Amino acid sequence: MKRLLIFTGVCLAFTAGGCKKYLEQPPDMRAELNTPEQVSRLLGTAYPQANYMAFAEASSDNVGDKRSGTIENINTDPFQFRDVRDDQEDSPEYYWNACYTAIAAANLAIQTCDNAPDPENYRSQKGEALVARAYAHFMLVTFFSETYDPATAATAPGIPYVTEPENVVIKQYERKTVAYVYEMIEKDLLTGMPMLDNNRYSVPAYHFTTTAAYAFAARFYLFKQQWATAVTYATMVFPDNNVTPMLRPWNTTYKTMTYLELFGVYAKATEPANLLLVETPSVYGRYYYTFRYALTDALQQQIFADNVTGGDWVFWNQSYTAGGEENQLIPKINEFFVRSTVNAGIGTAYVMVPLFTAEEVLFNRAEANAHLNNTSAAIDDLNKYAATRINNYNAGAHTITAQRIRNFYGTNNLQIALLATILDFKRAEFVQEGMRWFDILRFRIPVTHTVAGGGSSTLTSTDPRRLFQIPSSAAISGIPANPR
Repeated sequence: MKRLLIFTGVCLAFTAGGCKKYLEQPPDMRAELNTPEQVSRLLGTAYPQANYMAFAEASSDNVGDKRSGTIENINTDPFQFRDVRDDQEDSPEYYWNACYTAIAAANLAIQTCDNAPDPENYRSQKGEALVARAYAHFMLVTFFSETYDPATAATAPGIPYVTEPENVVIKQYERKTVAYVYEMIEKDLLTGMPMLDNNRYSVPAYHFTTTAAYAFAARFYLFKQQWATAVTYATMVFPDNNVTPMLRPWNTTYKTMTYLELFGVYAKATEPANLLLVETPSVYGRYYYTFRYALTDALQQQIFADNVTGGDWVFWNQSYTAGGEENQLIPKINEFFVRSTVNAGIGTAYVMVPLFTAEEVLFNRAEANAHLNNTSAAIDDLNKYAATRINNYNAGAHTITAQRIRNFYGTNNLQIALLATILDFKRAEFVQEGMRWFDILRFRIPVTHTVAGGGSSTLTSTDPRRLFQIPSSAAISGIPANPR
């Protein structure tokens, strides 16, 4: 009996110890963040993995009715200025959710960095998280709120600025104001930028390097109408002001490529023009030229018509018709299809989206200088750009001058003509990428869409439909919809 009691006691001791060790484990299989490297991996998901090109481009004046083509809500509804009846990839609702998913990852990373026993070792991770959080909120306030205006920002409803991980099932949020959102973006951006460490990234193009952060800052301050600050950050993107090596070589190297080669190189991580890329589940790559509402022959001729240089856009020579009379495209938006398994016939389509490019930075600097009446600096940047985009470029024949700009736009107001030049150049550069929508918002450009067979709709400068609708699912968190 004594031996039996000893044996039972020993077994109970081992069992109790095992139970204790088991109960000390997390109740699920969640990953724990205990090292800077683990936080770095988490930050790979702190960028909105959603593509805005489809709904932004379809809302713009870059598209018309081809009378036939692929019919999808993500294309039809924005063209007709309706709230998009879809919540899957390429829709505004999908983009909204992806932004807040990215923000959640950034907030968890920041919390982990702050609570670490050695927070200094997490400095660069926290910097990336802060800048990524600022970017996602900036894109949300751009698409779903009124464009920043110093006269109205303090009263215009913004979007919820989330700064901590959720710890309840349904948390209540308030929109506050556009001014508040911009203040928070600026705070995160200015705090995070000095903390970034480019040496930490194995593939820098998919993370906020200092260069990508400067590009973001240039765009942010352009939207905020702080022109001098926008110029400062844009200039920091180009080392020693050496611009040309960072621009896409459209009229040289690209000109010799086949359209398949162009598809492969445009969103490549090693392309110097791509300052920040993100992988997005998206079918836009297969449909952007076959949509019913897309780039038409007439619009292609309008966008790539005569320009202030007197030369021809190289894009016109490298565009082509694909599978239909009016299926016009510039070969740059490519689909990457990932099969569910090696032999599966199903999978997920992806599009690599360039979030920031050297071309946009150059345009932002030129525009900011134009607003500051630094016209010679703005014209110099436009000449740098034109030298890489005009077919058979010749400096003697194609150099842009102040008088040439005035004559082309028929006005003596150089600043107005210079801004018109920049907007026309940007429209040509970013056609089919959705970037035109940002300029339509900032300059309050009206857009009229005409449907074949009669009927048209105009988006005026003050039309509430310029704001994409906040998803109805957000109402459960107390977020009111945009007016209609």
